Amino acid sequence: MNFYIVDVFAESKYAGNQLAVFCGTGVAELSEAQMLLIAREINYSETTFIRSPDRRNNGYDVRIFTPKKELPFAGHPTLGTAFVLQQEIIGEKVDRVILNLAVGQIPVTFNYRNQSADILWMRQNSPNFGQVLSAKTLATVLNLEPDEIDEKFPIQEVSTGVPFIIVPLKTIAALKKAKVNSDKYFELINTTEAKEILIFCPETYSDINDLSVRVFADSLGIPEDPATGSANGCLAGYLVNYGYFGQDAIDIKVEQGYEIDRPSLLLLQSQRTNGEIEVLVGGKVVMVAKGEFV
Repeated sequence: MNFYIVDVFAESKYAGNQLAVFCGTGVAELSEAQMLLIAREINYSETTFIRSPDRRNNGYDVRIFTPKKELPFAGHPTLGTAFVLQQEIIGEKVDRVILNLAVGQIPVTFNYRNQSADILWMRQNSPNFGQVLSAKTLATVLNLEPDEIDEKFPIQEVSTGVPFIIVPLKTIAALKKAKVNSDKYFELINTTEAKEILIFCPETYSDINDLSVRVFADSLGIPEDPATGSANGCLAGYLVNYGYFGQDAIDIKVEQGYEIDRPSLLLLQSQRTNGEIEVLVGGKVVMVAKGEFV
């Protein structure tokens, strides 16, 4: 099997979120257990498997694994896999690549600069809004004080395919300070559909960005994720739904991964149209390595 390593939501190599993408004739023969073993061997937050180089229903069948389990959808694996498909399998400029994932077909569109793929955009499902949680509970989970959480906006489960608990903070000092209390975290997720937590604040490391974000995913074997497209898609819907920026549409830059030395940049666009919230998440993908599994 051929494999490719790409950095997703990265402005340059060795930043963003790492992804291993497998393709080739051997991939179709892999069992679910074998794919999970390979994902554990790679030990990135996610590894993807392109099941066939041929399209089905105009899309490519792809499966996504963390070191612990298969996911129905994830953001940076979707962009990174689409990039590998365009670069290595399709081999020419295309406007769009569709991935057939467990949540359905997810389209990825390409913008090019000097004939090279530049910004990739994925359209996520319209967000669903679930349980609202208390500041006191999340403060305990995150080792924060309740007054460090922004009470003007709810703590809520949101999903565009995979649910996340969205937690608004007031300052970047609180964002930096946050640290998951494992016992309280696992106690909490026994009562929630969402098992991962996104925290965000309006203060940023870089003046050109609009929000700073961290994502904790201990239930997936990922203590902290450097760039999370699925979670930021949920955040985009949340921001529009609650008018965080005082309007029904956003076009913003979000930074993530600074606390773990993997600076990442995610582009979020969202708007409410005919009662539905549309969500787009974009970013760059950089090829880092190519190889072969034997």
